[in-house]
Amino acid sequence: MEYIVSARKYRPMTFASVVGQSALTTTLKNAVKSGKLAHAFLFCGPRGVGKTTCARIFAKTINCEHVTPDGEACNECESCLAFNEQRSLNIFELDAASNNSVENIKGLMEQTRIPPQLGRYKVFIIDEVHMLTTQAFNAFLKTLEEPPSYVIFILATTEKHKILPTIISRCQIYDFERMDVPHIVDHLKMVAGKEGIGYDEESLALIAEKADGGMRDALSIFDQCVSFCGGTLTYDKVVSNLNVLVSDNYFNIVDLSLENKVADVMVLLNTIINNGFDGGQLINGLASHIRNVMMAKDPATLPLLEVSDRQRARYGEQAKKCPPKFLYQALRFCNECDINYRQSSNKRLLVELTLIEIAQATQEDGAGAGRPRKTLKSLFKKLVASGQKNAAAQVAATGQQNQRPSQTATVTPAAAATTSGTRQEPTTASTTTQEPSPSTSTTIRRPTPGMRPKGLGMFKQMEAEKEVKGEKTEEVEITNKEEDTQFSQDDLAREWMGMCNRMMKPLPGLAPRLKNIIPRITQYPNIEIVVDNQQLLEQLTQFKARIRKTMAIYLHNGNINFNIRLAEADEIKPMLSKRELLDKLSKEKKAIELLRKQLELELS
Repeated sequence: MEYIVSARKYRPMTFASVVGQSALTTTLKNAVKSGKLAHAFLFCGPRGVGKTTCARIFAKTINCEHVTPDGEACNECESCLAFNEQRSLNIFELDAASNNSVENIKGLMEQTRIPPQLGRYKVFIIDEVHMLTTQAFNAFLKTLEEPPSYVIFILATTEKHKILPTIISRCQIYDFERMDVPHIVDHLKMVAGKEGIGYDEESLALIAEKADGGMRDALSIFDQCVSFCGGTLTYDKVVSNLNVLVSDNYFNIVDLSLENKVADVMVLLNTIINNGFDGGQLINGLASHIRNVMMAKDPATLPLLEVSDRQRARYGEQAKKCPPKFLYQALRFCNECDINYRQSSNKRLLVELTLIEIAQATQEDGAGAGRPRKTLKSLFKKLVASGQKNAAAQVAATGQQNQRPSQTATVTPAAAATTSGTRQEPTTASTTTQEPSPSTSTTIRRPTPGMRPKGLGMFKQMEAEKEVKGEKTEEVEITNKEEDTQFSQDDLAREWMGMCNRMMKPLPGLAPRLKNIIPRITQYPNIEIVVDNQQLLEQLTQFKARIRKTMAIYLHNGNINFNIRLAEADEIKPMLSKRELLDKLSKEKKAIELLRKQLELELS
């Protein structure tokens, strides 16, 4: 006897035998009973959920000569027998995946001109209709809009968004749902009973979960497992055949993480990887497991678990032991790992770090990954604190002045120096406050002629730097005098840039200017810093000890020395624009100018 796979052998032949689509089958049966049939239907949904099956049953039923009172085909009339024996001339099926050209659609349209010889309707089922070309859709459009009275189109697709809106607007749309695990398990039990195959609940539930909502996939996996296990399906054999990660691993990882047993989690991870499983697969499965544990904590969300009754009970037991905060953090860690997994060059290390973070999420000693991360203390912390104190004192003084009777507000800029003929920054300013008028809550200060207006942020920065400038230089002790690691000019430049980046938050005005300075090794380990103005020289002198300590730590050399001096006249180079820099390079490097002309490049 010829062997037929279960997906074909047990394909539904009536609406009542369709699994998991009761709402749609009820609607179709009511349409048959009332005789109110549309001329075009669109069946869409995931693969293996019964779209083509329902289209065939519907096509047979509307041509049945003796429809039952509940809207089912009789399976006894000539039309039903012709359909069951696959010799019906009223039902045409077209696979649009391989017949998607304009010529194929035109040939189908020619068939619509011939009325049915037996039955009332000529039904055209077009499967995978989204594969039709745009030209084929356009050729099909006019006939679909106004077909003959005896023609009905049933379109089936898994990707509705790829179909032209003009096609969708002319169809009645039926959205098929994914099948849940209980429906699939019940159908597999029926098939196993008819085939005389033994089973346990866990093995069928595992097959249903693996099918991911598709009945055809579930039946295919079922046949595969039956071939492997013989006459009886057992959980262990199904797991071995499908090569799935057993849920016990996820339960063990969560239990060990609650006890902060990082070493045991790493040993378990190594065992899983040695068994041939991917780290990304483990993280995705663990995220799904933690989500199920979270759903099991509340009776209202318990029905969302598509697992067997035994598994649902296990989830409930573990949910009682897991704090909600731990579950939220573990989900976040798994999600971050899943996002970064593909880009990571060391995937196993990424998975290990994620599991370590999860295993430390419940620690209470401050070392857990779930606690707020501590940042490194800045070497400029005292300086920032003193600046904040000065700012607080200044605000307090301003508040006391605002309580005095009304006064006038004036700002007097300093006059330009007459001896050197150069413009200098204002050095003194006389400021008083004015009591706010009843109509306004703020005082608008107008810039005095000859004075350059500055933003509020720049003004505050200037005041803060003046406060810093007036302080005495603080002596800072080098803590790593015994270290004498050799460093190069590249090492010095790299650590200097790192120090400037760390200074951006406490000293946003000074750090960008330091980035433009390149320190040089003069006589190892002596370092020279050349600045181009007196103001920057004075500021760096204030920070010299702290800069030296910072560089000594990061260069691992406690013997370094810094010499800060003002640049000579011939050392100051003008800043060149992009155009000037290009012209200079073109003159010095003839090859660059030749390349620019040949490629016709222009400076944007």
